[in-house]
Amino acid sequence: MLAKMRDNPIKILVVDDEEGILDVTEGYFQRKGYEVYTAGNGIEALEVLNRVTIGCVFTDINMPQMDGLKLAEKIRQIESTLPVVIMTGYPSLENSIQTLKNGVVDYLIKPVNLEQMELTLKRILRERELFVENLILKEEVERQERLKKLNRELLERVEEVNTLNRVMEDFSTTDSSYGIFNKVVDLGVEELKADKVFFHIYSDQDKSLVLMASSDCGIEDEKVRSSFGRDLSNTASQFILDVLSSDHNPCLISGSGKNKHLDDVVHSLMVVPLKIRDKIFGVASAFSFQKDKLFDEKDIYYMNFITQKAAAAIENIALYENIYDNLFSTLYAFVTALEVRDLYTRKHSTRVAKYGHMIARQMGCTEEELDIISFAGSLHDIGKIGIRDDILLKPGRLTDEEYEKIKEHPVIGADIISKLGLWDQEMKIIRHHHERFDGKGYPDGIKEDEIPKLARILCVADSFDAMASDRAYRKKMEKSKVIDIIEENSGTQFDPEAVKAFLEVADQELLDDF
Repeated sequence: MLAKMRDNPIKILVVDDEEGILDVTEGYFQRKGYEVYTAGNGIEALEVLNRVTIGCVFTDINMPQMDGLKLAEKIRQIESTLPVVIMTGYPSLENSIQTLKNGVVDYLIKPVNLEQMELTLKRILRERELFVENLILKEEVERQERLKKLNRELLERVEEVNTLNRVMEDFSTTDSSYGIFNKVVDLGVEELKADKVFFHIYSDQDKSLVLMASSDCGIEDEKVRSSFGRDLSNTASQFILDVLSSDHNPCLISGSGKNKHLDDVVHSLMVVPLKIRDKIFGVASAFSFQKDKLFDEKDIYYMNFITQKAAAAIENIALYENIYDNLFSTLYAFVTALEVRDLYTRKHSTRVAKYGHMIARQMGCTEEELDIISFAGSLHDIGKIGIRDDILLKPGRLTDEEYEKIKEHPVIGADIISKLGLWDQEMKIIRHHHERFDGKGYPDGIKEDEIPKLARILCVADSFDAMASDRAYRKKMEKSKVIDIIEENSGTQFDPEAVKAFLEVADQELLDDF
């Protein structure tokens, strides 16, 4: 303790108008290792306090200019935690009450025993240290509470951002309108914990709702299932139509079991319109059939966000499909223009697309693959735009040099399609539809599985139509002969699996024109 005091002595201030008391007190406490400051009245004491950080103040009451009670009051205003001890030879009840009001921590009667004064100082300093520690601890507890609150708020915000990101990611990977409708209802159940979510197309003209998608968390209550099994109940449907006709904003209802306009089984409901260019396109409705699950403003915020992203995704798909259709129409117009000039190849591409689709379907191709081969089949000869008319429309057989020029059309066609940046798979099919299964085809001489599957299918369809159609240099072959040729070249020119599927559909009517 003494060593600690020598390194960092405790500073005390003794205030008294009797110099003898100041001298004796100063000498005693200095010998004990304290750093002592003295003052003859309250004004001098305040000057010391302005200069030095004091640990404890001992003051007389009756002093000139500013007495001890006034000094104690001033100290309490300046530093409320600084302990003040009153020393007086004339104690009174009035003075005792006044000292308590001014925050004085102890009261000593003169003549003061210096040892008693030191014991009082030690006790006061110990109590002050505990008081300060308690203050620090209290501040630390409050700080920890603030941190916990901030952390909870931060976690809520992070979860909110994660939820919004999941919604955006889900819609960014959806490429059809029906997929979007299903995503809306699935997200309503997954993210908002709704019991049932519907999505309807809204007709403003006849004020009707057409169900497009629904999802639920597994409803077991028979009464709920009978009212909201496949579609909205009549009561709920009418309520939603009333909401849409009167207000285009999201609608939140809790405790709706008491609402005479809704079914008793409904305890909470959200109705959120999906708008495209400020017109209501559809509406999402989320239901809770549980008393302890009531939707709040946060839930309707999420549901509104979901419908907004769904609206944007629907617009993007519509724009893409419009661009897609326009580009396809433009490209197909070129193909048609080519075929119109040649009586013998008229509607060749349309028939190839048809045959390719039939073979692919027989081979169990997916709907996406069927769409791709129909597209590629329709445009497979678009590269002939780059072939001179005197070669392309030559009535007789081609020379070797002319044939080499004709063989460039798959590359030209693939180049045209690739520059649009929309149809990578279709581009590969167009480029490779003249490759042979044995690797002796063109333009790249690839073989077997190196050739895209749909290109191998299209090769069979293209060859069939070429042989089964009239050409300037020969008449069309009999269908049976064409089938025999294709079967004979299975495994060399053609993929055996594609040939097998072709033979299975060859007895179906393959029209020359339609």
